[in-house]
Amino acid sequence: MHRIRAITLDLDNTLWEIDPVISEAERLLWEWLGKNYPRITENYAPENLLEMRAAVTKEYSDRSHDFRFLRKQALERLAVSVGYTADLVEPAFGVFDDARNRVELYPDVMPELALLSARYRVVAVTNGNANLHRIGIGHLFHGIVTSVGAGAPKPEKPIFDQAIREAGASPGEILHVGDHPVTDIEGARRAGLRTAWVNRNGDAWPGDLEPPDLEVTSMIEIRQHLESAGTRR
Repeated sequence: MHRIRAITLDLDNTLWEIDPVISEAERLLWEWLGKNYPRITENYAPENLLEMRAAVTKEYSDRSHDFRFLRKQALERLAVSVGYTADLVEPAFGVFDDARNRVELYPDVMPELALLSARYRVVAVTNGNANLHRIGIGHLFHGIVTSVGAGAPKPEKPIFDQAIREAGASPGEILHVGDHPVTDIEGARRAGLRTAWVNRNGDAWPGDLEPPDLEVTSMIEIRQHLESAGTRR
């Protein structure tokens, strides 16, 4: 850890819990559709939108990492099927996107990010669509790399290659921090980065994967490990 100069950081389920956020965003979207475009909710159930999105994902397999595109396509198809136009897509997605960015940070995140950002170049690396500035932590990041921008999702190499360029350090000088054993830790390891698994729930590490360099339960431990190693930005 003494060589670390930059940190690449996953977002969903690393800095906040994402599943309840998405569930609430989808509920609010469906409620909005019912009020503004009632033929959709009169003819379909919420699960039909999920089925439509699955069909779109299958059809556009080369864009399966672009969740914004997939959601918009599914909304358009649902709208057109009951006689509406695609004009509803942008405002409807805006309802979802606004709720998707109302996340609750884990308690350790804000203070620890501030400390880490002052010492290291911190780059977000995500397969999702979080807007860091709307969430209120954008000022603590020096860059962001998304699967859409990289043209490939984690754990594929192109997104980590772009993260390395954004971090401005050699792979061995970058610590990738994330919650997912495959998309985060295995993907980063294969790209040559050092790895820290954020295991907030006490899960067992998959026996078929090479273990991470660090296993922690919070961002506090990340900082403590780096401080004990005497790293400098």
